[in-house]
Amino acid sequence: MTELATGRPVSLYGASVLRIGYGLLYLAFLLREFPHRDEIWGPDSPWTPALARQLFEQTGWYSILTLSDSRAYFELCYALALVTSALFLLGWRTRVTSALFAVVVASFHSRAIFMTDGGDNLLLLMSLYLVLTACGRRWSLDARRRRLKAAAAGDAPQRERSDRAQRLREARTTLTTVVHNCGMFVIAAQVCFLYGSAGLYKVQGASWGSGTALHYVLNLELFRPWPALSHLVDEHTVLIAIAGYLTVLLQVAFPFVLFGRLKYPVLIMLLGMHAGIAVLMGLPLFSGAMIVADAVFLPDRFYALLPRLRRRAAGRAGMPYPPSARPAGAASVPAQGRPAL
Repeated sequence: MTELATGRPVSLYGASVLRIGYGLLYLAFLLREFPHRDEIWGPDSPWTPALARQLFEQTGWYSILTLSDSRAYFELCYALALVTSALFLLGWRTRVTSALFAVVVASFHSRAIFMTDGGDNLLLLMSLYLVLTACGRRWSLDARRRRLKAAAAGDAPQRERSDRAQRLREARTTLTTVVHNCGMFVIAAQVCFLYGSAGLYKVQGASWGSGTALHYVLNLELFRPWPALSHLVDEHTVLIAIAGYLTVLLQVAFPFVLFGRLKYPVLIMLLGMHAGIAVLMGLPLFSGAMIVADAVFLPDRFYALLPRLRRRAAGRAGMPYPPSARPAGAASVPAQGRPAL
């Protein structure tokens, strides 16, 4: 157990997928709401900054948007939120931008707390957890900068380090590894708890037991962006009942299939379920947040294989694809484990 926690950081690709996914989701969310930003978070919002500050005194929340009622200050905060989300997505100085991204998400979430949904809540939690992880080690500008720096220093003579400096470097690496692994464990536990609790709550509902729950969901006016499509799907009553039972089964069984190969078909079915929620219920942020969270359970070898599959597909299609300068693996990224003495 000690070696698992301190030996090497786990799911580095998974952490990077979370960074890219949630950075992209929140950037798209802020851009989509840009025309309505003042109505939701601005000084002229029905939920005024003064009301928000009164609520913060009771709940303990905090938002940088309520520090001033000036419109210029709000516009500056919105612009900085867009820039922070973009930099976090690209993986630039992720140790700093991950913390700034968490502050941005928490501030916008708490400023309009009554306009949020499950997707906002999950994204808020994940942004806080990602501060603990080394989410910039893969597929980021930070990783590219480290590779270029290592290549430039490859021919330079290595400077001798003192024993004290070597021990400090080893302790720093171990601490970073432990914090990252704990953060990834908390993320995985959060997703398992979310699915398990949702499934158990559904089991207690009479409509889910009778197989009619999705029928009522498809007929909610608030969650019918395309009524004709919802009506068309609702006509297949047998399939609707099967989908309802399968949803409960997948959510309850999810925490128990993570350590076997059965998790792969379960993840595929959950992907289809969230895609259906995004289209039929008009909840793209919630579905996107759940799909990104599910990606953390795919092993690193799956993500390391993607560039190879892409090169192979490009070769079959006759499209030029730049060859990899060095093989994927430990040689192409900075050392992740405990430094050798």
